[in-house]
Amino acid sequence: MFSFFKKDPLKQLNKQYSAKLEQAMFSQRNGDIKGYSQLTFEAEQILDKIKTLENKIT
Repeated sequence: MFSFFKKDPLKQLNKQYSAKLEQAMFSQRNGDIKGYSQLTFEAEQILDKIKTLENKIT
């Protein structure tokens, strides 16, 4: 009945993914290569979650 109040988890994950990539970009620009690689790794993990959710939907 109130399903329109539920947030879309896919939309939230896409937002987190974009934020991680942006953080990684700024980290790389500042010369923090270790931070860049860590943030990129975290972004890839979020991308894997996105792909699994998309596969469940279709």
